[in-house]
Amino acid sequence: ALEELCITYWYPLYAYVRRFGNGPEEARDLTQSFFEHLLEKKTYKLADRNRGKFRTFLLSSLKNHLAKEHQKATRQKRGGAATHFSIDFQDAEGRYVTEPSHETTPEKLFEREWAKALLGRVLAHLRAEYAASGNVERFEVLSAHLVQPEGSDSYQDLAEKLGLSLAVIKTSMHRLRARFRDLYREEISTLVGGTDEVDDEIRHLFQTLGNA
Repeated sequence: ALEELCITYWYPLYAYVRRFGNGPEEARDLTQSFFEHLLEKKTYKLADRNRGKFRTFLLSSLKNHLAKEHQKATRQKRGGAATHFSIDFQDAEGRYVTEPSHETTPEKLFEREWAKALLGRVLAHLRAEYAASGNVERFEVLSAHLVQPEGSDSYQDLAEKLGLSLAVIKTSMHRLRARFRDLYREEISTLVGGTDEVDDEIRHLFQTLGNA
C-alpha cells in the first residue's frame, strides 16, 4: 500500500524539489533517493495518523532529506542501491515545464500537485470499477461532467451520445457523483489523522485546486 502511495504521489515531491532550485537530473536523483531512504530505513513508520496528515509527513521528511543531502560536501550518483519500486521520471520535466512560472512557492506547488494527484487516483479507481462492469464508455462520457450542476442542459446531449434515455442519464450521473464522493472521502481518510479531519482536508484540497 505504501509503495502504491509513493508511486501515486511522487510528482508533487519532484515538483517541490525542482521549484526549490534543483535542476532536472538532480531533482530526479533526490526524489528517487528520498523514496529509497523512506522504504529502506522504514522511516515511514514514524508517520502517525493521530499526529497529522500523510502529505505533511512526506513533505517534512523530504525537507529533512534535502537538508542532509546538501550538507554533504560531494554527492555520488546513486546506483546499486536496493530499489523497492521504480518511478517513471520520463515525463517528469515535461510536466514541470508546464507549471506556472509566477512566484508559486515550492510548498504551494507541492500542495496543488498533491491535490491533483489525489483526484487522479480517485478517478482512476472509479474508472476501474466501471471498466470491471463493462461500462467504461459510460464513465468516459459522464465523468467529464462531474462538476456540472444537477439537471444540466447537456444531459440530453449525453443521452443521445450514449443512446440512453434522459432518465437513465440523470440516474447514472447521480450514482457517479455519489460514488466519486465516497471514494474521495475514503482516499482522504487514509491520509489524515482521523474522520474529524476529512472535511477540513477536502475543503483545503478543493481550495488549492481552485487557486491553481
